[in-house]
Amino acid sequence: MKRHNMINSFKRFALFIAAGLFSLNLVAQKKDVPQGWHLLDSKDSGYYGISMDKAYAFVKAKKLKSEPVIVAVIDSGIDTLHEDLKSVLWVNTKEIPGNGIDDDNNGYVDDVHGWNFLGGKNNTNVDKDSYEAARVYHKYKAKFEGKSASSFTGAEAKEYEMWAMAKEEVAGEMDAFSVMMLNRMYKTLLDGDSVIKKELDKEEYTCKDLATYTTTNAAALKAKGQLLSLCKMNETDEISNVAILNQLSGEVEKLKAVDTPPTNYRGNVVNDNYNDINDRFYGNNNLMVSNSAAMHGTHVSGIIAAARNNGVGMDGVADNVKIMTVRAVPDGDEHDKDIALAIRYAVDNGARIINMSFGKSYSPEKKWVDEAVQYAQSKGVLLVHAAGNSAKNLDTTFNFPTPVYENGQRASNWITVGASGPSLSIKEGGLTANFSNYGKKEVDVFAPGVKIYATVPGGNTYANLQGTSMASPVVAGLAAFILNYYPKLTAEQVKYAIEKSVTVPNGKVLDPGTKEEVDFSELSRNGGIVNAYEAIKIASTLKGERKETKAPVKSSVKPKAKD
Repeated sequence: MKRHNMINSFKRFALFIAAGLFSLNLVAQKKDVPQGWHLLDSKDSGYYGISMDKAYAFVKAKKLKSEPVIVAVIDSGIDTLHEDLKSVLWVNTKEIPGNGIDDDNNGYVDDVHGWNFLGGKNNTNVDKDSYEAARVYHKYKAKFEGKSASSFTGAEAKEYEMWAMAKEEVAGEMDAFSVMMLNRMYKTLLDGDSVIKKELDKEEYTCKDLATYTTTNAAALKAKGQLLSLCKMNETDEISNVAILNQLSGEVEKLKAVDTPPTNYRGNVVNDNYNDINDRFYGNNNLMVSNSAAMHGTHVSGIIAAARNNGVGMDGVADNVKIMTVRAVPDGDEHDKDIALAIRYAVDNGARIINMSFGKSYSPEKKWVDEAVQYAQSKGVLLVHAAGNSAKNLDTTFNFPTPVYENGQRASNWITVGASGPSLSIKEGGLTANFSNYGKKEVDVFAPGVKIYATVPGGNTYANLQGTSMASPVVAGLAAFILNYYPKLTAEQVKYAIEKSVTVPNGKVLDPGTKEEVDFSELSRNGGIVNAYEAIKIASTLKGERKETKAPVKSSVKPKAKD
């Protein structure tokens, strides 16, 4: 789920194409919104932001001193030279930059601003990767093909159930016409894209650019027509060539997975023993890799903590944060081992909050991730997770990782975030983003996630992106803001303050899945949108007693041997 607004099922995707109803799950906003609307107050501006200015006025009136908070961003990477981010990067003061020595003896050499678990030797890096459904299907195919569920018990029965679901997704019935249409669309856009880029002198362009673009090239004309049609169907002119080609490329890749095991992109670069969680000191310190790879993580980081009131770009939610970058999310599905170790790295290096704007439908090594979550809980670290962008009900489906352990117990240090829009008016898009996952039991809160303006790679570049990937860092930033001024609060107390202070709108909202009008309480546990002003007021009434506890289960990860 790294890329915002991805469609998980290629069968659904292909059927959209066959029916002429392809959708990027973009919100149909009928009017533009101001940059930074997510920080505004709904009563003052009419936009359902999080009332950030009122929250800052509250702590100023109380003459509270702000203390720094480390927020780890487990994501795709970051532009460490961005004008709005370089001053807020976490610095590992125990590490001497560039000397090739593990000065702090934590197992990671020159991890000055964080670590890249998708790196290899000689600065090689994983960018593109496969999808977990394909990995699961082919991993267990020989073991389970032709057998029934009744043949297995215990752990094997769970594996069979997971494999059967993956098989249905990867190798289920596909309409031949849909497959043909998908491949044809991809080829048409790819053929015309190179011409359009050259004639526009732009590597990335949108339908807005194409509106005035003229050409005599036949391939470019066809590509232009298809892109404009997509924009019209989605009621937006902001679809870019990069977004659609990335998505189509992924879907074409999924089609190949029916007969061909996915390429071991990660293993070919990282060269660890993936099946051994204790083979964990791999990777490198390259956090940028490329502009395209770092796009998502740079945007997420800016939402949390871009330097405030510095006269450039935009303002992050929190004003005294150090961003620790942990690269573990490729263009494709992340691997459980990398996520588990990324969480542990963040905890061991002082993060109080971890933002996780990623997700997938399968988790073969969930045990490792569960242990990492419990480790974070024992150290008082709050985990904030994006709900996902498939308009699915998480009460009846999955977006891993989850706060529910394999034994049925639930993590107390976890917030799941859905995406909200700027307007109460359903005609203008409504308060629920039409792509957002939801769940009366499994989604805790909603937060702004539509047309969020923030940092992107390029040094001084900014853009609007949307998704629950953008809503999650709004909440992570709010959590950091609370800990800035009330640092003794526990992760559970911060979660409590955020959840019990939501803005509950008057009137109905649209269910992203059914498109029916419902009460917001039907879509999340707390039935509303986070509000920084109300949250900090509740936080001010709590008495913090933060202390570490023992992890409730024995960990598979062994302590690092002393050199």
